[in-house]
Amino acid sequence: MIGFVTMLILILVVLCVIASCIRIVPQAQAMVVERLGAYLDTWHVGVHFKVPFIDRVAKRVILKEQVVDFAPQPVITKDNVTMKIDTVVFFQITDPKLYAYGVENPIMAIENLTATTLRNIIGDLELDQTLTSRETINTKMRAALDVAPDPWGIKVNRVELKNIIPPAAIQDAMEKQMKAERERREAILRAEGEKKSTILVAEGKKQSAILDAEADKQAAILHAEAEKERRIREAEGQAEAILKIQQANADGIRMIKEAGADEAVLRIKSLEAFAKAADGKATKIIIPSEIQSMAGLVKSMTEIAAADEAGH
Repeated sequence: MIGFVTMLILILVVLCVIASCIRIVPQAQAMVVERLGAYLDTWHVGVHFKVPFIDRVAKRVILKEQVVDFAPQPVITKDNVTMKIDTVVFFQITDPKLYAYGVENPIMAIENLTATTLRNIIGDLELDQTLTSRETINTKMRAALDVAPDPWGIKVNRVELKNIIPPAAIQDAMEKQMKAERERREAILRAEGEKKSTILVAEGKKQSAILDAEADKQAAILHAEAEKERRIREAEGQAEAILKIQQANADGIRMIKEAGADEAVLRIKSLEAFAKAADGKATKIIIPSEIQSMAGLVKSMTEIAAADEAGH
């Protein structure tokens, strides 16, 4: 019975030892294996076996890109302004062996390297350049950190400035400057708006005056056309009336002539017709020479008759 229990215990121990010697490496990971304290191999994705009590997994390494947010670092600009800048570093382990044996604390090494590189870059820039040149600083940091971590099996993919924290006095001055700049822009925009409004009002008045003048001109033209038409129609009416009077007189004379009246009576009738035609309205009357002579004859006879009456 004791022998059976002992055998069972030995079997369980062997199974546990065999199970401990089996290692499964997940995706995007690697294992650095040592044998008797010396580097043996780097295991990648899959199932691996190690010699019990001789081999051991010295370090597990994550091969995915990692992000480290470092605390704000004090830096001094070229114009002697002290500020704090915190950075974010994106890195990836490219060689697990170098990462395990290259440096004691790789993250701390990257942090210190980032801080010293940042101080060197900011030291060549003034305050205004530092605040407005984030992309330039990121590019310089990326170039400086591209080669230095290679002996550690680390590749720095990207460096970003997360926050730039100037001193409180500088922040107050910047806020006042920004406020003054906003007020200046507001005043300029208000002045430009008033200017445009004044111009639009003036243009409106100008267009209104032009339209009023055009309307007055058109009204005057229409009035003149109407007056002209009225006068033409009035003249045509007068001419038609005169023509009808003349026609009536002519018909009367013709009837007298047909009745056997002598030449003197006809001329007198003609003279009366012209007198009626004038009627005090015509400005100019043209009288034929025959009627003019007849009028002279009538005048002479009238004067003789008046003299005879005065003698008696």
